[in-house]
Amino acid sequence: MNAEVFPDLLVVMALEVESQDRFARAGIPVLYTGVGKINASIGLMRRLQAYRAAGRELPLVLNLGTAGSKRFARGALVACHGFVQLDMDVSALGFPAGQTPFDTVPARLEFPVLLTGLEPAVCGSADRFETGVPALPCDVIDMEAYALAKVCHVEGARFACAKYVTDGADETAAVEWQDSLAAAADAFWRLYASLGASMGASPGAAPGAGAP
Repeated sequence: MNAEVFPDLLVVMALEVESQDRFARAGIPVLYTGVGKINASIGLMRRLQAYRAAGRELPLVLNLGTAGSKRFARGALVACHGFVQLDMDVSALGFPAGQTPFDTVPARLEFPVLLTGLEPAVCGSADRFETGVPALPCDVIDMEAYALAKVCHVEGARFACAKYVTDGADETAAVEWQDSLAAAADAFWRLYASLGASMGASPGAAPGAGAP
C-alpha cells in the first residue's frame, strides 16, 4: 500500500456531497463514513485498523464537515477542539447529561487546536438534525465529530476538526444546509490546500496551484 492509500493526513467526511468532488478531482483520498455517530465510528475504526495492519503510523485525522450554529454566522469556518455527545442522557440514574455511564473516557473530549487562524469552537454531536436548543453547551452542532474524536482518543491518533456553518440549527436548517454545500466545499478545499507542512503531516497528494 502506498502513501496515497495511507496518507499521513487522513481527510474524513460524512458525505461526498459535502466535498462537491473538490478532493476527488485533485486525487486526494477522502474517507466518507456515512451519516451519524455509529457510521462514523465504524468507518474510522476500520481505516485506522488498516493502517496498523499495513505497519504504518496512524495519521493525523482531519474531519471536515458541515454544522449548524446558534453562535456563529452562516458561512463561518471554525476549528473545533472540544467535543460532546448530545444524545447521551442517563440523568435518571444520576449521571450528568452527556456522560456515558461507567465509561473511562471523559464526557467532553479535548484536543489541541491544530487549525490556527480559525475561531475555536466546541462541537456537539447528535444523531438528529438539531433544530432546537442543544442539551449541552456547544458552539456548533453536527452528527459525527464526537464519535470521530472518541475513536481518535481511544486509538491514540491525532485529531483536528473544521466545521462550516451552513445554518442556524433552527426550523430552516434543512433548506439552508442544501444551499450552502458548494460554499462549504470551497472552504474545505482552501483550508486543506493551505495546510502544507504546518500540521506536521504530508497530505499524500499535495494540492497544487491548479487544483479546483
